[in-house]
Amino acid sequence: MNYKDTLNLPRTDLPMQARLTELEPRMLNLWASLDIYGLIRKRSIGLPKFILHDGPPYANGNIHIGHALNKILKDFVVKYKIMRGFDVPFIPGWDCHGLPVEHQLFKELGITKHEIDRVKFRKKAKDFALKFVELQREQFKRLGLIADWQRPYLTLDFAYEAEIIRVFAKLAKAKYIYHGLKPINWCINCETALAEAEVEYTERRSASIYVKFKLLDSEKIKEALKPENIYFLIWTTTPWTLMSNVAVAVHPEFKYSIIEIFQQGRGRQTLILAEELVDNVMRQSGIKDYKKIGEVKGEDLENMEAKHPFLKRTSRLVLADYVSNREGTGCVHTAPGHGQEDYLTGLKYKLPMIMPVDEKGRFDETCGEFSGLEVFGANEPIIAKMRKNESLLYATETLHSYPHCWRCKTPLITRSTRQWFINVDHKNLRKKALKVIRDVQWIPEGGQSRISSMVGTRPDWCLSRQRFWGVPIPVFYCKSCAKAVLRADIMERVARIVSNLGTDAWFTKSVDELSGKKLRCPACKGEEFVKEEDIIDVWFDSGISHQAVLARYKELRFPASLYLEGSDQHRGWFQTALLTSIPLTGKAPYLKVLTHGFVVDGEGKKMSKSRGNVITPEEIIQEYGAEILRLWVASCDYADDIRISPGILTGVADAYRKIRNTLRFLIGNLYDFSPEKKVKYSELWEIDKWALSTLARLLTDVTCDFEHYRYNKVFRRLHNFCANEMSSFYLDVLKDRLYTFGRNSLPRRSAQTVICELLTSLTKALAPILTFTAEELWQRLSKILGAEETHTVILHRWPRIERKWINPALDKKMERLAEFRSAALKAIENEREKGLLHSSLEARVRLYAAGDELFQFLKGNLDLLVSIFIVSDVTVERVTVFSAGTLRCPDVPHLGIKIEKINFSKCRRCWNYRPSVGKDTRHPLLCRRCIEVLERGDEQDE
Repeated sequence: MNYKDTLNLPRTDLPMQARLTELEPRMLNLWASLDIYGLIRKRSIGLPKFILHDGPPYANGNIHIGHALNKILKDFVVKYKIMRGFDVPFIPGWDCHGLPVEHQLFKELGITKHEIDRVKFRKKAKDFALKFVELQREQFKRLGLIADWQRPYLTLDFAYEAEIIRVFAKLAKAKYIYHGLKPINWCINCETALAEAEVEYTERRSASIYVKFKLLDSEKIKEALKPENIYFLIWTTTPWTLMSNVAVAVHPEFKYSIIEIFQQGRGRQTLILAEELVDNVMRQSGIKDYKKIGEVKGEDLENMEAKHPFLKRTSRLVLADYVSNREGTGCVHTAPGHGQEDYLTGLKYKLPMIMPVDEKGRFDETCGEFSGLEVFGANEPIIAKMRKNESLLYATETLHSYPHCWRCKTPLITRSTRQWFINVDHKNLRKKALKVIRDVQWIPEGGQSRISSMVGTRPDWCLSRQRFWGVPIPVFYCKSCAKAVLRADIMERVARIVSNLGTDAWFTKSVDELSGKKLRCPACKGEEFVKEEDIIDVWFDSGISHQAVLARYKELRFPASLYLEGSDQHRGWFQTALLTSIPLTGKAPYLKVLTHGFVVDGEGKKMSKSRGNVITPEEIIQEYGAEILRLWVASCDYADDIRISPGILTGVADAYRKIRNTLRFLIGNLYDFSPEKKVKYSELWEIDKWALSTLARLLTDVTCDFEHYRYNKVFRRLHNFCANEMSSFYLDVLKDRLYTFGRNSLPRRSAQTVICELLTSLTKALAPILTFTAEELWQRLSKILGAEETHTVILHRWPRIERKWINPALDKKMERLAEFRSAALKAIENEREKGLLHSSLEARVRLYAAGDELFQFLKGNLDLLVSIFIVSDVTVERVTVFSAGTLRCPDVPHLGIKIEKINFSKCRRCWNYRPSVGKDTRHPLLCRRCIEVLERGDEQDE
């Protein structure tokens, strides 16, 4: 007789090797055939809502690893909330306008905006954006995401564009929007203004110079010191902006030293600079021969005049609180056209705003010998001129953080131009925003202080862009006097036209057709008008999605339950949404905001093609499958920058295999199980009750972690549960009972009952993360459970936590037994290494207890100890002194262990060594227990 055929060995068609690259497309086809999102929507009617509002990525290329991270995190939220009984409509979106699309398209076309008709380009831009919407949609779907892919929101949809104009109109009507000449970030390559959210700071080497401005008129200082020449010393890293200098700012409270210096070849000179910075400046300039000959307070310098270092112009001494005594000289070069603080100082002192730089970053004809030079290229000629006329004290270079264009990476300049702005202080908008921010839950908590700091110090929002592809600013200008016509009623008419024809209508229709009436200028009574050619900042497009999407889609609601994006959106989408929502609704558009870090390589370095360290989602999917990408996301602490590398992915894949092996073992031992075979809780074996108690604690912790978006803890708990608590302990112990006990015996059905609970709960708990694997399991498990509707695991509720399972006393007992097990296994392994044992079943474990309580505990659990040690026999003896050769356990000080090879025969069916083997002539190779199993057959235990 082949006794192997009498064993209850696992049976399952779930492959040991997942072959995820083959499995995942099958699961995607299954979900598509079921219309899984439609089924979920039908099941969600009447449930409480949870709205995760999708921040729209730019439709301008393939998705990158940051996109995958973001969308997978969102999918965790969506699927978990669905299983928790919420109505979770998820509408994906795409940002289709603006510089991101323009930049890529112009790059593809190989032309500039001056070489193509605006409307013709806009049609190409629309086709370009829609192409990448379709491409990205399929790439996102491949990640296993649940969303309304058939009905996404696109910022180029006519209805969305009309809503942008309507929100602009409402803000204009409420006087938040104004037209002004102000310094703004300007990209000389893209030839457009940029908002703060469109600026990236990277390291750049710039000139660092100390320049002398000769004092022209201070009888008080001259009489006291009688020097020939006195100079105010300024420091700058942008020499080209000296062309626009009109003032030198000093701090009213600082003490300014008047120092005499000696330079070889120049003789003695007198300088004025902040007292606390003198030694630092002299050291940097290499000047050792200097002495203080006087001092003056900053406020006493106000309205003095100094000579410009190389132009026939004077510069006024002004006071400013922002002047620092931590770097520089304490005398700040001031050009109101090239800086926000300079601009405000200029307003205060009515200083002229000189702007000799055109849209390409070149000096105009007013700049004499520098005319036509690009500003960065003009630095050296300007320095050379000052060196020649001896107004330059010292020049070197410095490496510092400098603003660059987010799209083309060109260094930016600050340039004053006429633009449209949102006044962030109108009607106390800034103060209201700061108050509302405190009412929002920020995850991680540091997000609150981060965005508060940004909102608290940000300038007015520059809305206008000198580009082609976007929503036009719905404003007309009088042809005679250039007065802007900013009327909400006309904008509403434009919005209606746009809702039918799209924003191209602005550029193809006449002023009269757009306005619907004959306009007359309120200033000069002129009757001829031209249209504004600038477009609205793309951040305004996405920023007003709370109105265009949340307030417009019937299944959604305002405010959203959650916004979830990268941490860079503290100065981007989170702000633009907030600053447009408060004027319209008085509240934030979100209740919670969760942010994640950026993906970096294995060494923590930024990914770039030049470094060759870029890993794409497509590469990961082709090699490992999207499931490993999802598990990598779950394994990371997204609060910080997130590392990825081939080595890290290999580790994640290994963790996946351990989880899968556990799941495969569980389902393999349910091949002959059905719900009616379940054993009552009161009749379960004690170790099985412990497994349920452990499961209940796991589900409690995992549910709490999901609720608080702690996915890395979810991963660690589930992985540890599968790999350690289950596979390395409980399931290892169960094998004898599952394989060798009677098929329908109570002990085996007790184990199967718990296995079924474990597998059902684990499959559901893993579903938001390992979405493909959970589905693969559910298609099999649902048949075992006899579920009427197999469909998909996501349609089923989150695993219920049975409070009766939680048994702290049993947990404590098993924890203690596990310590004994660890000690016993170590002792057995020692004997195995010596060659005395081949298998733990050959061992008899002798336990020695130095204490009555320990002795009674061990004696009362002998059968359980045999089972969890996976040996053939265990004995317990009470001792006062441990004999020689007894292995002592550091973790259990009163326990001693000896291992000896058992002298019984091996049962050829269960492989245990029993004294009963050979006693029965009918089955001389079997133990009594196995013989009884064969005699009873499939008969169920009473």
